Amino acid sequence: KEQANNNIFISPMSISYALGMNFNGADGKTKEEMAKTLEFGNLTNAEVNESFKKLMTKLMELDPKVMMEIANSIWYRENVDVLKKFKKVNQDYFQAEIRNMDFSKPETVGIINNWVSENTKGKITKVIDEIDALSMMYLINAIYFKGSWTEEFDKKRTKEDKFFYAEGKSVLCEMMKTSEKNLYFENDDFQAVDLPYGKENFSMIVILPKKEKDINEFISKLNVEDWNSWLTGFSKQKGSLVMPKFKIEYDIEMNDVLKSLGMANAFTSAADFSKMTKKQKLYISNVKHKTFVDVNEEGTEAAAVTVVEMKLTSVGPGFFMKVNRPFVFAIKEKETNSIIFIGKIVNPKPEK
Repeated sequence: KEQANNNIFISPMSISYALGMNFNGADGKTKEEMAKTLEFGNLTNAEVNESFKKLMTKLMELDPKVMMEIANSIWYRENVDVLKKFKKVNQDYFQAEIRNMDFSKPETVGIINNWVSENTKGKITKVIDEIDALSMMYLINAIYFKGSWTEEFDKKRTKEDKFFYAEGKSVLCEMMKTSEKNLYFENDDFQAVDLPYGKENFSMIVILPKKEKDINEFISKLNVEDWNSWLTGFSKQKGSLVMPKFKIEYDIEMNDVLKSLGMANAFTSAADFSKMTKKQKLYISNVKHKTFVDVNEEGTEAAAVTVVEMKLTSVGPGFFMKVNRPFVFAIKEKETNSIIFIGKIVNPKPEK
């Protein structure tokens, strides 16, 4: 809901791969909740791993005209006793690169960020700022996609035009135009076009809710059944498409979303990751997701990274609050709750 007026761009696949590796270390209630949230149904661990492996192989070899790369890695602190089976299964099925590192060395942050940068072709360069003393492991997925449109937009037809983003407000954008025959679908709620890349194995679906429809309401009602039935309704039609070129970066912490989807246990001191390590008790402290997308006349370039950070629970996760961004504060009297002063600090060191 906080995102109502912001751009959003996520990779469900990247999140699934990072948590899929993590799932191999889960047991008990933690595993049960993760399986439900990730919609693994009644699949066994072996079947889950096999399907991740098959999908990865298929996507990366599907279209010589589309560059689709998926990379996985696991980085753990040198004193963490990671079980051989956990490492082996993630190497075999996720082709995960596994590195045992000295997390106290400042250069470790740079080494992990370099891996991310290399595997997203420099589109995402930083996912870790610093390594906390309690951080024991990072499970990371990186996805890179670059595809040229099957029918590229003619650059000569791109013109500046208004894009209306909220209650009549507009911004000037470079708008691309095409009059090719395209896969098109329309119903009472929206218009949609399906734009293929390369040999047409991959495509971008653009959905435009009707003028009177609210996009956030539309998104909140999206479900798999409707999506699949819409896909069968597309047909090749002659028409004109005008759409903006855009380039955005996005990042989000997935903790609250994943908890609300049913896997809260993994984020608490009660988490059971005993199939990852027997000696240390770990929990998921953070799931960070970062993305990039660039859409222009030639095609689309996109990248995503998901980082699952595992911390030690033996001291109890407790809370961690670092007041390093704008905050509100108040001075009050306890018994009557009278507020004597209240303020907002945006810059604690203003120029005099």
